Amino acid sequence: MRLRLQYLIFVLILHGLFFLVSLQLLPDKPGFFLLIECLILVSLGFSTKLFRSFIAPIDLITNGIEAIKSRDFNTTLVEVGQGEMDQLIIVYNQMINELREERVKQQEQQFFLDKLVEASPAGIIILSLDGNILSLNPFVARLLEVDGDQAKGQRLAEMGQGMARELAKLLPGETVTLSQEGRRFFKCQKSHFLDQGFQRHFILIEELTEELIKREKQTYGKIIRFMSHEIRNSIGAINSILNSVLNYGNQLDQNDADDFKGAVDVAITRNNHLNQFMQNYAQIVRLPPPALEYYDLHELLKGIEVLFFQDCQKLNIEWKWQLATQDEFTCKFDKQQLEQALINIIKNAMEAIGENGSLQIITEAMPKRVLLIKDTGAGFSEEERGQLFTPFFSTKKDGQGVGLIMIRDILMNHGFNFSLTRLPNDLTEFRIEF
Repeated sequence: MRLRLQYLIFVLILHGLFFLVSLQLLPDKPGFFLLIECLILVSLGFSTKLFRSFIAPIDLITNGIEAIKSRDFNTTLVEVGQGEMDQLIIVYNQMINELREERVKQQEQQFFLDKLVEASPAGIIILSLDGNILSLNPFVARLLEVDGDQAKGQRLAEMGQGMARELAKLLPGETVTLSQEGRRFFKCQKSHFLDQGFQRHFILIEELTEELIKREKQTYGKIIRFMSHEIRNSIGAINSILNSVLNYGNQLDQNDADDFKGAVDVAITRNNHLNQFMQNYAQIVRLPPPALEYYDLHELLKGIEVLFFQDCQKLNIEWKWQLATQDEFTCKFDKQQLEQALINIIKNAMEAIGENGSLQIITEAMPKRVLLIKDTGAGFSEEERGQLFTPFFSTKKDGQGVGLIMIRDILMNHGFNFSLTRLPNDLTEFRIEF
């Protein structure tokens, strides 16, 4: 039973009893009866005043409690003119003001943190208590090729992207370096923070690609320059000696002369191949920044088809076109460098096909400009995929590991996103986003 009701019942019973007692005096002492009735009325008035004095502050406190329950920190109480109660109201109003200021401060900090996470050049994945994705920033969404909103509530291990599964294996406090198809490298760390007394985990992803490639180039660049210098000096002198030695072939018997000339020619040819081998590597180190201008990509591709037309006919490789409908497919790139990259991509595709296959050239204009080069070649294994763009690695028996490195450097210098993947329909796809 509420205090208000208890008080009203008490007052009514008490004054009811006084009234009944006063009725006994009515026949004999009507004057006393009237006096008692006046006292009862005065008592009722005083009780009403006390009731208001007690109940009004209680109503204020009740309203304050309801405001706190509903998290309404903008409502304050008005002083009622009673010393003790006014002190309580003053303390309540101070508490409400501090809570309001704290909530505004927390909201501002949360807004700033959300904007900072969203604009961060590093990837951030915040996990819920049960390990599901609570939020992720645009960097991670692009990296994992997922929709940020749709990914919320999912588990990393259940997402189709290979890198997501690797991130799911991270242990708290563990730091690893992961690669994406051997062309991008990331430092991944799983850590935790406290949220309302509970430990929550998050994953921080920092891209190391530019730094690693820079160090990589510095390392193998020094080696290549040193080797190239020594080999060029030696080959020039050796070929000069060998050409001079050929002049003595006429002094030998005819049978010996042919063998002698053939052996020297083989040595000279091998020296020239060795020199070309080193020039291929030196070309990677000396790759200049791209001179960007607007060109028609379709026109460039059709020129490359003419270059490979005879080879495709000999190997029975069908060249298929699926071009965007625009008359011109204009993009900004260095024509000479991109042409070299596309020649290497198509040459690799033709070597993978061997004979009796097809090569598809596809361009798409929406939602972004994309070039797809698909082939029916043998492709590569999952283990090889992670090393495709690694220096000196090649899936070909006599490969030098130069082509894909040159392609990688040219496309990265242009700022183009690219990928080399094996599709479920046994096609290999090289994708370039302009």
